[in-house]
Amino acid sequence: MDATKKPLLIPPEFSNYAEKHGIFQIYESLLTKLIIEQPADPLTYMIGLLEQESEVPQIIIHGPPAAGKRTMSVMAAKHFDCVHITLENLLAESDSKSAKKAQEYISAKEVVPTHIWVSLIKERLQKEDCISKGWLLEAFPQTREQAQALQAEGINPRHFVLLEAPDTVLIERVMGKRIDPETGDVYHSTFDPPSDLAVVQRLVPDSKSSEKVMIQRLMEYHRHIDGILMCFEKIHKSINVDQPKADVFSQVLSYLKMNNRNNAPHTPRLILLGPTGCGKSVQAELLASKYGFVNVSCTELIKQSLVDDSKLGEAVRPYIDRHMLVPDDLVLQLLKSRLAQLDAVTKGWVIHGFPKTREQAESLARAGYEANRVIFMDVPTDTILERLTLRSVDPVTGERYHLIYNPPRTNEVKQRLHTSPKDVESAVNSRIAQYQAYIEEIAEYYEESAQHINADQDIHTVFECIESIIVNPIPTKNEV
Repeated sequence: MDATKKPLLIPPEFSNYAEKHGIFQIYESLLTKLIIEQPADPLTYMIGLLEQESEVPQIIIHGPPAAGKRTMSVMAAKHFDCVHITLENLLAESDSKSAKKAQEYISAKEVVPTHIWVSLIKERLQKEDCISKGWLLEAFPQTREQAQALQAEGINPRHFVLLEAPDTVLIERVMGKRIDPETGDVYHSTFDPPSDLAVVQRLVPDSKSSEKVMIQRLMEYHRHIDGILMCFEKIHKSINVDQPKADVFSQVLSYLKMNNRNNAPHTPRLILLGPTGCGKSVQAELLASKYGFVNVSCTELIKQSLVDDSKLGEAVRPYIDRHMLVPDDLVLQLLKSRLAQLDAVTKGWVIHGFPKTREQAESLARAGYEANRVIFMDVPTDTILERLTLRSVDPVTGERYHLIYNPPRTNEVKQRLHTSPKDVESAVNSRIAQYQAYIEEIAEYYEESAQHINADQDIHTVFECIESIIVNPIPTKNEV
């Protein structure tokens, strides 16, 4: 089709639907599992996969000795109501040949071969509770070979938490480590004693708690951990455990509730909101320049419609001539026409100057144009007044000045500077009041996708804040 005669308009419904329901991720997951498992009947196998719960936790918590792996694992498994898997309970709960062989190796004080551990783990993960509730694997893999063996069997966690602390802290910690022989729960005589007196009385020291043994265990851990992390480099999160237990768990939980980045193609659809003078237009121009987003300004769309002598332009003209606000339905038609064009659909877009009310936001969403990033640029009123009321223009040269940030070089230029009527303090305060009148209801409408940034900083710092939000897909919080 000749785009010069009739612009190609693409409805937004498909991309919105695909993104909302994770269509790309579903295909990717199915293909990955098909390639790994290679079932005899692929269709039946895929139907079975689609019937399973796909968003269950799949977690590994790892770290050096005395880092608190057991404590964090127990707390996380309880929070997510998922299956907590340790090497000890793998052996205790299984009566398979692999479990018996592993016990024989342990009794002979020999290293259990990797394929036996992986076989036991795979067998456990195929049980109904792990499939329906999810799983948390503690302190495994212990070598790069084991990590690769897990991945070869299609066992890929969504989150890998690495608990870290200086060796000196860990050695000091382990001296007070105590174990409940009945439950296997781990406590510390100083930092984390049990509240139940009966539990206190039956606690025993950890047989691996001597300083000499601890140093050997740490050396073994450091020898292998880098190789393990190479296998999970895109999903691992390191957390410093040299802080109160509650703070550590808060950080662990925060990470586990976030979805990691995926390979799904994503087109940023961005709305910049903020009061007059916050820098929305400047940031939109920077984004368009660096990333190729379509810069959509309602003011510019209205001006362009007048220049083009389009039907919409003719409908808009009477309101502009009378200095009246253009009705929402006309503004929305202009937006829809621009956002449906091929460049906006393929490159993404950034809107500023709209919506200004909740009704406008709802109308935009009903039209199928839902932003996947909404950024509120917060600026104090004093800063806005300083930015706007002190700016002026030289009517002779057309140069713009600001009495603080870009003052005129001569007194002659200063004397002839002109301040726009829209930049006088009363006009600025009026626009600020209009923004504040509706901002709470707009913020409530965009509550799930909105993020606030401090725009009371230099332009490039603000741009970096916005970049950090848009360059990667925003992880969405799992409902627990």
